[in-house]
Amino acid sequence: MTGASSSVNPQHGLADRLTRWARGLSGKGDAEEDVEDAEPQRGRAGSSAHREVNRRRKLYDEIGHFLFAHDLDLTPLNFGVAHDYLTGAQIGVEKAIRAVLAERGKISNSWVEEIVAEQRADEVTPEALSTMLAKVEENLSEFTGLMTESRNSAKDYGAALQEEVKGLAAGGDNEPVLARLVALTRSMVEKTRQVEGQLRQNEKQNHALRSSLANARRAAEHDHLTGLPNRRAFEGTLREEVATAQKEGQPLAVAFCDIDHFKVINDTHGHDTGDRVLKFVAGLLAKISNDQCHVARHGGEEFVMLFRGKTAAEACEAVDSVRQDLATRSLVNRTNGERMERVSFSAGVSNVLAYDDPRAALKAADRALYLAKEHGRNRVYLAAEID
Repeated sequence: MTGASSSVNPQHGLADRLTRWARGLSGKGDAEEDVEDAEPQRGRAGSSAHREVNRRRKLYDEIGHFLFAHDLDLTPLNFGVAHDYLTGAQIGVEKAIRAVLAERGKISNSWVEEIVAEQRADEVTPEALSTMLAKVEENLSEFTGLMTESRNSAKDYGAALQEEVKGLAAGGDNEPVLARLVALTRSMVEKTRQVEGQLRQNEKQNHALRSSLANARRAAEHDHLTGLPNRRAFEGTLREEVATAQKEGQPLAVAFCDIDHFKVINDTHGHDTGDRVLKFVAGLLAKISNDQCHVARHGGEEFVMLFRGKTAAEACEAVDSVRQDLATRSLVNRTNGERMERVSFSAGVSNVLAYDDPRAALKAADRALYLAKEHGRNRVYLAAEID
């Protein structure tokens, strides 16, 4: 939720680069572009091909203006959302952007990530992966039970055959038949032992697979950069904590924290330094986490915190203590040793149980965060004070 850029030239520069990039894809170089610009009316000015080129140029310009107007990073995800919005290719994306523009006037990188995740709900998302992992685990448990039952049955069958052989061997006259029966029984017993060995080996492999699936589940619920739980994990925690707070009559508060001017940090010091800043801020927030305080990376430069047992005002004080701590830190760019500009974050806090739907509480905290940004950044706003 960083501020919008007021520069005009970079917008035109981006649009020009986009145009040259598109021309490169079509096999048309800069020299050909100069020829076309010098003689725009020669022969093809009214052709459908010429109109298509102009339409594409206009779209490139509009995409560039859109990205810079909202201070969005130049990523494939943001390009795709801008394209879908400006062309109406995705009605869901267009409606979502119009709604947030009517409410806030601009969008952010983290919001783009969220809306794309919602629009791609039918694709293989972390949520879908988690469901599949749960099903695989269930199937493995059933399969393990069947193998155990099969092994026990094989053991019983082998023991019964051995007993029958003992009885027949004591009979007397049918020695040829008994000899064949003994040989067959011995063969069956040996095969049973082999199957038992294979089943034991399969059980070991299934145990290792279950461990791998548990690791995959943890990976699907954690942010690889900061090590914090991700948005999907937080949503599950939110549902659990709401139920616990309501059952035990405890207060529950949620906070959104967003690093101020994070795009400037990336542009000035590089994305590696930006990643280190993210991890540093994540570490400060994680220090106050415990069984009743949960911290997660919500997306981009935004973090979310959930406080059970604290009122919204108390949660506001806890978040503000971290904000003050960060604001006093003097960070250095490891790449060149230069001292960085002061890093800060803004936050919004709301009372979860004051709303019928926890999502409404999240929106209230997000609105408080947005106003904290609008009113100068490096501050924490309480939703109850502004709604």
